[in-house]
Amino acid sequence: MAMLFLLASCLVVGLFIGAVGIGGVLLVTALMIFSGLSVHQAAATALFSFLFTGVLGGVLFMRRGTIDWKVAGPVCAGALVLSFAGAAIGGRIPAAVLMWIIAAILFAAGLYIVLPNARKYPDHPGNGSPRGTAALLCMGAVSGFGAGISGAGGPLFSVPIMLALHFDPLVAVGTGQVVQIASSLSGSLGNLSYGSIQYGLALPVTIFELIGVLLGVRIAHAARSDHLRFGAAVLCMVSAVAMAAKTLA
Repeated sequence: MAMLFLLASCLVVGLFIGAVGIGGVLLVTALMIFSGLSVHQAAATALFSFLFTGVLGGVLFMRRGTIDWKVAGPVCAGALVLSFAGAAIGGRIPAAVLMWIIAAILFAAGLYIVLPNARKYPDHPGNGSPRGTAALLCMGAVSGFGAGISGAGGPLFSVPIMLALHFDPLVAVGTGQVVQIASSLSGSLGNLSYGSIQYGLALPVTIFELIGVLLGVRIAHAARSDHLRFGAAVLCMVSAVAMAAKTLA
């Protein structure tokens, strides 16, 4: 029964990854609750699975022409550099502290999504200036480091930052798919030395996530995603409260 709940959670996680870019961190909580993994194992296994959801999501967004490579390239490069460092640091942080960090990230992400200004999407100019490229590199570095240390996946950080900087939402979500590849690859290499990745469990988890991504990308391009954003926000905040309660217990 626990495995059924876990796979259902993976399907929902994939749906949100494909539709709004945010949702991967929910998998960390689901893995801890339904499979009994430690926080380090859950974060490492989740981050490993996001490598494959990122590849699928990136291909699907690229086919629809909603990835701006002038934006995605520098962000991806920044994420690739620092995700390894984030994973290495995360593996040394005590479990209780890491759980509080992830819970705080979850709650902050959920709160940001429901803020009124988080749903206003004027087009970003994307001038490609050196200053703009440097800003994109920094954005990717922050996203990659956060993904590595928490197992949350880069889009949890890159998508809210890009929306705050007034990028088009589809460009933000599409970029998040590419960032997910870089941060997951680099972070998973960092996690290899700790033996935290549970490959046997990662296989069914990834399969159900990929199914969700297929559905989510369709929704992202075919319908308004306000309801999904609100649902993702609620799930993030509820998961944060549940993780905090588990830590206190």
